[in-house]
Amino acid sequence: MQFLVRLVITLVVIVVLAVAGLRLWFGDGGTYKDLTTQPAIGEPGLETVLEHGSPIGAVAVSAAGRIFFATHPDIPVTGPRVFEWRDGEARPFPAAATQANLLDTPAGLVVDRFERLWIIDPARHGLGRPRVVAVDLASGLVTHEHVFPREVAPRGSFLHDLEVDPAGRMVFIADTSVWRKTPAVVVYDSLTRESRRRLEGHTAVRAQDWVPGTKVRELRYLAGLVPYKPGLHGLALDPTGRWLYLAAMANDTLYRVPAATLADPAVGDGELAAAVEPAGVKPLSDGLVADLAGNVFVTDVEHGAVLRLDPAGRLQTIVRSPRIRWADSLSFGPGGWLYLSDSALAETLLQTPGTVDDRAPYRVLRFRPGAVAAQAQ
Repeated sequence: MQFLVRLVITLVVIVVLAVAGLRLWFGDGGTYKDLTTQPAIGEPGLETVLEHGSPIGAVAVSAAGRIFFATHPDIPVTGPRVFEWRDGEARPFPAAATQANLLDTPAGLVVDRFERLWIIDPARHGLGRPRVVAVDLASGLVTHEHVFPREVAPRGSFLHDLEVDPAGRMVFIADTSVWRKTPAVVVYDSLTRESRRRLEGHTAVRAQDWVPGTKVRELRYLAGLVPYKPGLHGLALDPTGRWLYLAAMANDTLYRVPAATLADPAVGDGELAAAVEPAGVKPLSDGLVADLAGNVFVTDVEHGAVLRLDPAGRLQTIVRSPRIRWADSLSFGPGGWLYLSDSALAETLLQTPGTVDDRAPYRVLRFRPGAVAAQAQ
């Protein structure tokens, strides 16, 4: 009897300590304000491009209009995870055999000016070996691969998004670090194959105490003890290569830093931190993209929307739709189209395969934000 009493007391103490540890590590958070207004583009201007059976994380569109997408890295999937949408169907790109030998849980995608599809693979939050891969669009062959050292991509890291400079050399990668809670920008020189962590712990990459939520659910786990408050999640390099924009999901501000300063290994941490500046207020966001006019388009994961932040820091709601369940990533394509992937993450993250299947299909949509300027004239 005394043994059972001791066992019960021990279990209670363990549970209490575990709860206290989770609270201490992950903290808590509140509900963020709704920044959306009447959308500039109505439902007829939001087109469905493709549908897929698994949640879609990243989308990337080439200058010729080829559409590539990846299933979300946090959703278990069997088989290939990166596809090209061609002739009305999803075809593995690169080939399924190449993906089986090379990729684990690919996340961000971007097409550079040299017609290469760059893929960042966080490898199950760093439990595997995170790497970056480039695939030639013409041949489908891998032209570059780099496995990051543990000091750059440790266990618990989450290399989620990436941008490539206009020269096709410097790669900027967002380490969201959901569980490790040490978000940073990983800078990778594809010529020298050197990589380093920059801005770790800076205000621009850290989460604030906001917990994203949609009309379906607030993102809390383990009986509400663990709030989902990601750090640096989205990156956008302006087309000139001058500014890199930084967006932590659970943060109310979009920041920017000179890309050349970030890439220069001779720039010290203090000097680099001082070069970061706020660009404006934003919603709780996932992906973003910049245009030639200096605008940054930011997803609003809570309200099924995409907002535009202009160079003066003014926000405008471009699209908002009940068809958008979780605005995930953005990519410009030819003809002025802006492509949007919808992962429905609030409905699929840490859910059973049956639930994920029930929530299908998952979509890539598109709209023309240039139409907003035309309407204003």
